[in-house]
Formats: sequence, structure tokens, C-alpha cells
Amino acid sequence: MGPMRHDETPTLSPPGTPGTPGTHAPGSPAPGPLPWMLRIVTVGLVLAALNLRPAITSLGPLLEEVRDTLHMSGSVAGVLTSVPPLCFAVFGFMAPRLARRFGAGAVVCAGMVAIAAGLLLRPFVGGTAGFLAASALALMGIAVSNVLMPVIVKRWFPDRVGTMTGLYSMALALGTALAAALTVPLTDALGGSWKTGLAVWAALAVVAILPWLPLVRDRGPGSDRSAGQAPKPAPALRITRSRTSWALACFFGLQATAAYITMGWMPQIFRDAGIPAGTAGVLLAVTMAMGVPLAFVIPRVASRLRTQGPIVLVLSGCGLAGYAGLYLAPAGGAWLWALLLGIANCAFPLALTMIGMRSRSGAGVVRLSAFAQSTGYLLSIPGPLLVGVLYQHSGGWGLPLALMAALLVPQTVAGMLAGRDRTIEDEC
Repeated sequence: MGPMRHDETPTLSPPGTPGTPGTHAPGSPAPGPLPWMLRIVTVGLVLAALNLRPAITSLGPLLEEVRDTLHMSGSVAGVLTSVPPLCFAVFGFMAPRLARRFGAGAVVCAGMVAIAAGLLLRPFVGGTAGFLAASALALMGIAVSNVLMPVIVKRWFPDRVGTMTGLYSMALALGTALAAALTVPLTDALGGSWKTGLAVWAALAVVAILPWLPLVRDRGPGSDRSAGQAPKPAPALRITRSRTSWALACFFGLQATAAYITMGWMPQIFRDAGIPAGTAGVLLAVTMAMGVPLAFVIPRVASRLRTQGPIVLVLSGCGLAGYAGLYLAPAGGAWLWALLLGIANCAFPLALTMIGMRSRSGAGVVRLSAFAQSTGYLLSIPGPLLVGVLYQHSGGWGLPLALMAALLVPQTVAGMLAGRDRTIEDEC
């Protein structure tokens, strides 16, 4: 027998038709999902992924205007850029329990509603506290959807984990880039108010609600109310005993630190170098847009390799080169540094792919996704805040960039460990 491909998961049966009792005869294969349901899930994944970053990257190009209006210091702005990973950590831990009770489709649908409401309210509630609270509402929806994306892929597409992870990762990168590039032009076109420029992204979230409505009653694997089945106890998998789980959590957290520092502060680095706000937003968009093709390619390549360490090394090397360029010639080589950092940011789809590959079962992926993402985001909280403090007290970008480059070293080590050919079931 030849070696099994990493994206094959024979221990997970294809899901039955959502919302219908499991009445097939004992011993016969479970009925597969209807093709039209697979198409709806695919559209839902793409639209949901488009909404997982605009709440963050739409803010970066307008951060200076928001700070001036709300009278934020550099340290408070650093807190603002640390809110996303904090919310992702806190609310991400809730996602598996919510999915077991209500079903993953219902939770993602509610997440899209929360994103739409938060983005619509955020610019108009008034004051820094209200801005943070509305941001937290949107980020709560993003957090649970973040965790459940790999779960939904494993449930509906168990034999195409790499391909579908690449598809929604590509859509996530596209949404990230569009928000960064279009926020300033949209703000200018809609009257010049940053409030309108931020609120307009709520419309995209409203559209994303629609394909998830038919999936609200889905009680597939991961739900404790699966149709026609008695609740099954969760497998006794002590994920904290797995070294791979911790390595993956650290890798996820350190790449998230780099990503949120980039999304929150890179436009300001370029603006401080004399680049106009609109161009700074486009440069951030270029960084994010690199993830559109690479987020589709990297998961497919990673799923065919026994170990993912070589990919980790390439991405880290690009990150180091990008940070060095931002320090030495931020304006002169701005486009090149944006491209290099965009490649480095593709550690995110690589981490998502490894989550799907490091467990043999859907239940294992649920636990690993929640643990790695929530723990990782918890580890990433201090990074953007520390960058804001260093920037304010040093008056320049030398120390923040040195910190960002230094963090790439443990990120590389953790990625090499997480990319080894093993599963958490082997270690637990």
C-alpha cells in the first residue's frame, strides 16, 4: 500500500444530508451531501472569509484620523490594534462549545450578523470606549468564524482539505487587501468622513449572512443535536499534552503578532516616511493581496509534503528582508518591502492547513483549531501594544522593527516543530 496523502482523512465519514434524519441501513455507507448543498457551503465559506479581516485592515489607513477625532495617544492606539487578537483568543475558546450546541453553520451565521452590526455601529457610537465595544462585537463574530472555518472544511470536504483551505484563505486575503486599498478612496467618494468610510464595510457582511441561512439547522458532526443520533461524548483527547499542539499554537500566535502589527501599523510607517495616506493604504493592500494567489497555492503544496518546515523557512526569510528594508529605506523600496511582507504573512494559511493535517478526525480538528487559534491569539496580544509603546517613547520605528524581526526567530522554530509529520492523536 502506498503512502497516504496528508489531505486524505479516511476516519471521517462524508456528512449526511443536513437537516434530515440518519435513516440509512446499519452497515451501509452514510449518504453524501447533496451537490447543491456543497455549492452553498462553498459560497458561504468564500463570503465569510471575505469578511474576516476588513474590520481590521479598513482601520489602518484611517488610524491617524480616528486617533485625532477620538483623542487617542500612541499607547491607546496600540491597545486598539491589540483588541483583535484579544477578542479572537477570548471568543475563540467558545466556538467549539457553541458549535456542539447549535451547529457550526448557525454559529458562523450569527458571526456574520455580529460583524455587520459591529461595523455599522463602530464609527457612530461616540468616544473611544464605544468604538472599542463595537469593534469587539464585530471581532467576536470574526473569532468564532475563524475557529470554525477549518472545522467546516473538514466536515463537508474531508477529501479536499488542502484545496478548500486554499480557497477560503485566498478569499480571506482578498477581503483583507480590498479593505486596505479601497477604504481611503471610498471615504473620499462618500464625502470625506472616516466614519462613513469604515461603516460601508458592514454591507459586505450583510451579504455574507445569506448563504449561511440554509445551514442554520445543520446538525452534522460537531453538534450534540445531530439529527437522528444520540449525543456522543467527546473523545478523551488531552490536547495540552501534545507538543505539536503547543508548537502549532506558538507558531499561530507569532505569525498573528506579525500580521496584526503589519495591518495596524504599516500604513503609519509609510506615512511617517512621507508617503501619502492613500498610497500607504495601497501598499498595505499590496501586502495583503500577496496572500490571494499564495493562500491558494501554499495549502495545496503543504498538504503534499511530509513536513512543512521548508515553507516556514522561506516565509521567515522574506519577513526578515522586509523588516530590514523598512528600517533602511522605507520610502525608496516601499513596494518591494510590501511584497516581501505579503509573502511572509502567508504563514497564516500555512498554519490553517497544518491544523487540518495534524489530526486524524473531525473532532480532533475542532479541538486543535480552538486550542491553536485561541492560545495563539492570546500570545499575540502584547505585540501590537508593545509596538505602539515603543513607537511613542522612541519617536521612531527602529525599536519596533527590531522587535518584529526578533520575533521571527521563535516563530520559525515553532513552525518547524509544528510542521513535523505526526498527529496529535499519536502524542496524546
